[in-house]
Amino acid sequence: MRIVRLDERTREDILEGLLKRDPNNYPQYEETVQEIVETVRAKGDEALFAYTERFDKVKVDGGNIRVTDEEVQEAFEKVDPKLLSVMKKSMANIKEYHQRQIRQSWFDTKPDGRILGQKITPLERVGVYVPGGKAAYPSTVLMNVVPAEVAGVEHIVMVTPPGKDGKVDPVTLTAAHLAGVTEVYRVGGAQAIAALAFGTRSIPRVAKIVGPGNIFVALAKKAVYGHVSIDSIAGPSEILVIADETADPRYVAADLLSQAEHDELASAILITTSMTLAEAVSKEVDGFVKDLSRKAILEKSLENYGYILVAEDLMQAVETANAIASEHLEIMTKAPFEVMTKIRNAGAIFIGPYSSEPLGDYFAGPNHVLPTNGTAKFFSPLGVDDFVKKSSVIYYSREALEKVHQEIQLFAASEQLTAHANSIKVRFEKKEAI
Repeated sequence: MRIVRLDERTREDILEGLLKRDPNNYPQYEETVQEIVETVRAKGDEALFAYTERFDKVKVDGGNIRVTDEEVQEAFEKVDPKLLSVMKKSMANIKEYHQRQIRQSWFDTKPDGRILGQKITPLERVGVYVPGGKAAYPSTVLMNVVPAEVAGVEHIVMVTPPGKDGKVDPVTLTAAHLAGVTEVYRVGGAQAIAALAFGTRSIPRVAKIVGPGNIFVALAKKAVYGHVSIDSIAGPSEILVIADETADPRYVAADLLSQAEHDELASAILITTSMTLAEAVSKEVDGFVKDLSRKAILEKSLENYGYILVAEDLMQAVETANAIASEHLEIMTKAPFEVMTKIRNAGAIFIGPYSSEPLGDYFAGPNHVLPTNGTAKFFSPLGVDDFVKKSSVIYYSREALEKVHQEIQLFAASEQLTAHANSIKVRFEKKEAI
């Protein structure tokens, strides 16, 4: 990996390069995605079935697009019992963590007859997109579905591309059943997002769509936003490690590569105060890459967005980490919890040498659906709050309103909204006429 001395210019150049990976920077695909979305919106199932045959080479219709209970049972029987056991333990951890995020409705009663509050209501119907076709992602199923189930969502609808045999991967189906998915449809791509957003005869409309996907899925979510809610427009995966001379270079190298293997746009960055560690990590990375199965992707990813930055001190390292706002941030320093208190921007923070990033991806419990591409400056990990909506509750007695009605009328008049003022005034006009 390249080793660079960290300074202001270096930081700005890296930030500029990372931002080029933003899904919004692919206008060449937007027209195609928009056409797919609008066609499914206009033609419903006809377009949905046609696009599935065109892109996935699978024929679906109203009779077979939904996965049956028999297929789910068949999937269970095909899954390795050891993997099934691990998935159940992972799901238990995810559920326990997210149950702590549940918020209750609240009401505050005042002596003068005012009642103010907030009503928490689960979304009624949510769509979860899970990538498929060539690979299975049961962890994605659990991370997207469990928070929705904990929130109390009544209908959790999953869409995922079928394999060449027209079937959904058994591990994916098993994870969906364990997590509480109510319906599974064998359809993917931008057409699946459009179907969830607008509804077809086969797939009822949802209120929100969550889950990762390729650039077509990301742009489709962007296109339907406003018609439905979405979680975010996910960018390529990324990891940033802050380390000092106490860190184990072999651990650091392995963790950097755990994200670099995702795709050629993934970023892997080490910021360290030790040139000795920087050189050792670079050597370890080279050694690992030779033996890992995704060597070509790793090499390209590191060439494009892999950096070892040597900082003057930990404060400079922290400032740079906050500027980058990485999806995953690992801290391997002498006093990692002290460093953690200075981190403002990160999707998930992993502390110490035995809290490597895959622990969060698969098992620990916190959600692995995280803000990417700098959006950790204003976005949070997926959680229970993403699957509920809040309604304000307001009640005033006549006595309570009478105390403030003239002030409200004055405020409305200042904005020249006379109907607003009148709405308050009419409630006391008889008294004022006396």
